[in-house]
Amino acid sequence: MEYQTGLLLLTAASIGFFHTLMGPDHYLPFIAISKARSWSIRRTISFTTLCGVLHVLSSVFLGLIGIGVGFALNKLEFVEAYRGNVAAWILIIFGAAYMLWGIYRSKYFKQHQHPEKGPVKKLTPWILMIIFLLGPCEPLIPILMFPAANNSVLALTLVTLTFALVTVGTMLTIVILSFYGIRVLPKMNMEKYVHAIAGFTILICGLGIQFLGI
Repeated sequence: MEYQTGLLLLTAASIGFFHTLMGPDHYLPFIAISKARSWSIRRTISFTTLCGVLHVLSSVFLGLIGIGVGFALNKLEFVEAYRGNVAAWILIIFGAAYMLWGIYRSKYFKQHQHPEKGPVKKLTPWILMIIFLLGPCEPLIPILMFPAANNSVLALTLVTLTFALVTVGTMLTIVILSFYGIRVLPKMNMEKYVHAIAGFTILICGLGIQFLGI
């Protein structure tokens, strides 16, 4: 039993790492928004962590409900796929709208102007949180099925925690490295386009998920 649990934990950690690394939607939106909004590293870390936890917990919650009522794996995967489809389209629409707003804003940009206030600034974090709440962790559901089938609450808890910690940890590592990496790059006169670039980045992530299966 200990061998099986150890193997499950290794599998959960590996899948959590590669699932996050191979999915740029797990970190590019935070890098883009952090830069566009001139967020501090503290705020960037806090928001990335919050979205990462929501991302994992929503799938855990769905998986536990499915296991509790006896849903088959294919039914749970169908629900996860549907959630992923909705999240991808929200990402596409949000990215396109934010890019267009950024282009419009660039026409009236003034150097050293104060950060904008208003609905766009307030809505952006909420939209990203909703996207990550809806965004599925597809690989997590099959991993949860084995300990659930063996009625092992301890193994189920350990697998969930391992997957969550590795997923959020990978997100944070990439975001933090990028946060400081961008700072050491040569400065270019692109400040007026920073919101448009952020929107374009988010749009590309959404398109990649929806049409390339990233």
